[in-house]
This record gives sequence, C-alpha cells and structure tokens, in this order.
Amino acid sequence: MKVLVIGGGGREHALCWKLKQSPLLSELHCTPGNAGIAQIAQCHGGDAVEVARKIGADFVVVGPDAALAEGVVDRLKAQGIPAFGPTQNAARLESSKVFCKELLRKYGIPTADFETFEDAEMARAYLSDRDDETPVVVKADGLAVGKGVVIARGRKEAVAAVDEVLGVARATMPDAEERIVVEEFLEGEEVSLIALTDGETVVPLAPAQDHKRVGEGDTGPNTGGMGCYSPVPSFTPELHEIAVETMLKPTVEALKNEGIEYRGALYAGLILTRGGLKVIEFNARFGDPEAQVILPRLQSDLLPLLLACAGASDTPLSQTPCEWTPDATLCVAMAAAGYPGEVRRGDTIIGLDEAESGGALVFHAGTAQRDGVCVTSGGRVLGVTALGRDFLQARERCYHAVEQIRFEGAHYRRDIGWRTLNAEGGARSAE
Repeated sequence: MKVLVIGGGGREHALCWKLKQSPLLSELHCTPGNAGIAQIAQCHGGDAVEVARKIGADFVVVGPDAALAEGVVDRLKAQGIPAFGPTQNAARLESSKVFCKELLRKYGIPTADFETFEDAEMARAYLSDRDDETPVVVKADGLAVGKGVVIARGRKEAVAAVDEVLGVARATMPDAEERIVVEEFLEGEEVSLIALTDGETVVPLAPAQDHKRVGEGDTGPNTGGMGCYSPVPSFTPELHEIAVETMLKPTVEALKNEGIEYRGALYAGLILTRGGLKVIEFNARFGDPEAQVILPRLQSDLLPLLLACAGASDTPLSQTPCEWTPDATLCVAMAAAGYPGEVRRGDTIIGLDEAESGGALVFHAGTAQRDGVCVTSGGRVLGVTALGRDFLQARERCYHAVEQIRFEGAHYRRDIGWRTLNAEGGARSAE
C-alpha cells in the first residue's frame, strides 16, 4: 500500500516512523516533510491533494490541524482517495472553540463555564465590566498553534489578552472570524487522552501529559508543547473510564446527533479539578508532542487502525488490534533560540547520531537539509524520546540523549514529568 502523510513536524515524523513498520506498506511518502522524515519517506512539495494524485496514493494520513480545518480530507475524498482525519465540518471541533464549547454545553459534557463573543469589542466590554479579580481564560475562536490562549489573573490582563490571542490567531489563519471565548479558570492536573474513532466505535489510546509552558515549573508563555510523557500515574483506570464513557463517547454521539460523522483522532484535553474531570478542549488530530510518546508504546500495527477509522478496511475498528507495551516513554522538545517568539533558523545541528546510538528516538520537527547538513528551520526543532521499564528510566535515558545534541541557541525544559517526580519522592535534576 502506498501511503502519503501530510505535514512536516514532529507528530508527522512519529507517524511516518510507526507506519514504516507496517507490513502492509509498500511505499511511504510525505508532504512537505522535514530532514528526519526524508530519511524514511519520499518527501514532496506542492499541494497535498495534487501530490496524492501524482504519486497514486492508496491512503493519506493527515497530521496538522490547519490542513483539516481547510478541508483537505473533503478534497481527497472528492478525488476518490481515502484519508485518515475528520472532514472540514467535523474538524470544527478544534478549528472553532465556540462550536466546541456550545456542543459540550448542549449535550451536558463536563467543561468550564464560558461566554462567547462575536467580536473583540464585545469581549473587551464584558471583561471591563467585571468587578472582581477572579482569573479567566481568554481564547481566540480559531486555530493558533497552541498559543491562542491566555490565563488572565485580573481585569486589566483579561482585556489585554483579547488583542494578544487575536494577534496569534490572525497570524495563523488570517481569514478566520474574530470571535472570542472567555471561560472560567480551572485548577488541576491536565492530561491528554486521544482516541481513534470511525464515528461509532471509540478506541482510546495511551494517555499522556504535556507541558505547554516554555519555562520550568510551568512558567512563561504557552507553546505547542515542550515535552510530555506516558503513561500518567495520576490518571487512574477509574478516571480513564470516566473520560471515555462521559466525554469521548458522548462527544462522538453528540456530533452524530448534529448530523456530523466524525472519523479520525479525537484528542481530549482534560483537567482533574476538585469538582471532577472536565474537558478543556478537543482537538481533531494526534497531539504534538503526544504522538511522540504514544506511538512508541503502541505494539500493534498503526496502519490497520487508521484504515479502519477511515472506512477503508474490511476489518471494523472494533475488531482491529490495539495493544500496548507497559514501558514508559518521555519526550523533551529542543527549541530554537527565541521560541515561542521569533526564532532563528539555519543553525547546524550536531550529535544526532550519538543520541540515537544510545537507543533514543529523535523525531524531527523544525529541521531542513542544507548542503548535506541538518539545520534548524522552525521553533520546536527536535523531539527527543526514550523508552524505559518505568518513568525514571525513560527520563534518564531521554535527558542523556538530549545532552548529546547541540545547536546554537538550543533550549529545553529540564523538568518534564515534574509532577510524577514529586509524587515519587522529589524532583532530581536532569543536568
């Protein structure tokens, strides 16, 4: 089977790495790809649908949220090419926070209380009239690469946050509506739970915990994710069942009731509050960097699962194997100078072979080849992942690999998994 993966980040490198192991695969292609993906797949430039047609792809796996929001799955289906990922209408679950929040409210799926506003002026007026200093969360309606969210600690911060989140959203999707969501601030431990679905069956994958803030101790601005790990000890089997039965399955059913068939990855961002487990948001694809720790734990062949979700398999999703290793995984994102702001590009990366020779997996995100040399080309440059018999061993191996890699201005968090470290008897330095 000839498979095309759309995207060029760490998530797509992890997808390509896992798909490459499938005995069903005859050729692996990617568009646009990156320097790491180019080592295991044929990379192409140009329009993704045209690439799929040109190479005669049998199946397409869509990675990025923006491609889903722009309707690439619909375009592929119009060409008779089966694809993994929700249609443009279904992808509104991520591309429109207003749509998502209103769906959750309508069907009684636990989430933060919220208000929505059709434009920035209405949101600023609402926030200016607030007479308390209770923290609120301000979100742009559209996609913002994980950065269109601000936790405002007071009225002035909240008003300023409206312009901040809209600025990020405009840079990501200039034509998106400028709607705003203001919701209550929820305190608690977060977890990412991604499931695969064919619109009927929901198959949960291994949970992961992401670290969104750029700075150690969860400080500084939001990013696309500075690292994560799996499994998550605090996310007990009981909580897992609650999430699947009261959040994931009801959301798929709610969409069906609205006339929307949701096929693909359903990514629930969850938080355990004093009032119980709640949905922060839903995404319509694999997480990044969650994919980098989840897929290495998957013992089953990934391709049959994706085919079943898309309705492109004779075996239904409910009967497709999905088995896991008990090993733990930890991923650390190595970022370029300036990230999550304006970043420098073109710095030479060294030490990749040394990191991988020790057993680590190095998933490329913002990399390119220049005169035969691997260089930086984006904000999050690499996702260094390691497995271990337990969390501590995975963490030790991961940070050892990170220390082998060097490029000018590289920075990364040294406390990935700090909550689990604290729970197990105190954090130990990774330096």
